[in-house]
Amino acid sequence: MLHLLDPGNPDAPFPNVALAEKEPNGLLALGGDLSPERLTNAYRHGVFPWYSDGQPILWWSPDPRTVLFPAQLKISRSLQKNLRNKPFTVSFDRHFEHVLQYCASPRDTAEGTWITTEMEAAYIQLHRAQIAHSVEVWHQDTLVGGLYGVAIGQVFFGESMFSRMSDASKVGLVHLVSHLMRWGYQLIDCQVYSRHLSSLGAQEIKRQQFIHYLKQWCSQPGRDGSWLTTPEPPLHTIK
Repeated sequence: MLHLLDPGNPDAPFPNVALAEKEPNGLLALGGDLSPERLTNAYRHGVFPWYSDGQPILWWSPDPRTVLFPAQLKISRSLQKNLRNKPFTVSFDRHFEHVLQYCASPRDTAEGTWITTEMEAAYIQLHRAQIAHSVEVWHQDTLVGGLYGVAIGQVFFGESMFSRMSDASKVGLVHLVSHLMRWGYQLIDCQVYSRHLSSLGAQEIKRQQFIHYLKQWCSQPGRDGSWLTTPEPPLHTIK
């Protein structure tokens, strides 16, 4: 039986993730709200929202969980060539809302999280609270790729990425991982498996192990505040 969350009590604890459904994999609770308090509480406990327009808010904690350990990022030869040739420039936290909107745009594959209007507003709130961050990838003066997610302690919870040029989002991920390693981050949550993520070094681990890592690393100091101070290049404007 699914747990019904009280929208009037965003600080209420989530049910034990071991109670999540096996089919559909990881469905744990419904209802509640998308307040910053509720969302940060969810991430700390291995739970994330994922639902479509017209549905109640659905909360998930799948088993196994797909993660990327920063030091295990795989960079293909073609991606290495793109990085060497430097056709892209990369920035952080410059245009969070644009990245979010591009991630929410229709795409050819069904991979990734459905981003409702309600979710857009919620993550913009998290960004203004300096908890959610974006990576922007530029070709000349055009935004061609990026990703966003939530940073708590030494864990980065990836939410979605987009690419409008070959390898653009991968370049953003490489730059993000480089910074996360420099800042002492231990783990990137990728939520659910995809071949794309696997090709970049992501792996599946047991949910119980994932929760153990969260308890260990979410309480450790990460990169607090805005990441705006660490862009790679001067930023161009969007046409």
